[in-house]
Amino acid sequence: MKNLISLLILLTTTHLYAISINTKAPDFELISHTGKKINTKELRGKTIILEWYNYGCPFVRKHYDSNNMQQTQKLAIKDSNTIWLSIVSSAKGKQGYLTTLEEAEKKHKEEKSLAHFILLDKDGSVGRLYEAKRTPEIFIINKKGIIKYMGAIDSIPSADKSDIKRAKNYVNQALSQLSKGQKVSIGKTKAYGCSIKY
Repeated sequence: MKNLISLLILLTTTHLYAISINTKAPDFELISHTGKKINTKELRGKTIILEWYNYGCPFVRKHYDSNNMQQTQKLAIKDSNTIWLSIVSSAKGKQGYLTTLEEAEKKHKEEKSLAHFILLDKDGSVGRLYEAKRTPEIFIINKKGIIKYMGAIDSIPSADKSDIKRAKNYVNQALSQLSKGQKVSIGKTKAYGCSIKY
């Protein structure tokens, strides 16, 4: 009987989503660097971009220090119905962890990030919900709440800034195709970068 109760608890607390393209994105609520709670259910009708972020990761540094991430964000949010959310799932004491909202706000300014919000996923629950494994890792959710892209920002898995010019930016491509009502031609790629420090 005890084992049956344990199994029932496990089944009711485990998320029912298989994370893949063309499936419903799991909704969540997290506190942002501004102190505002962001609930993705309330953002339905907008295109949502999730970017897993760790300021200490060399692969993240490649894209922020070269201004590639900010340029990708800028292009994305040209559409006022698009919202960019950077998520920190690093655990306390691990690389990339942001202790306070003030620290997150400072990091947002230092990076010159154009993300609307940095979200603090201190227990890693949202990262695990999305089965996110790397920083940076990107998910694009359409206005109906369906995942249309998941994976790497671009096609060259390195921490070398000089590779950016030669790489195909998967995020830009997917957003362009979505804006034209086209099918996303490359919907899933293998994310590269640092492992998320759960």
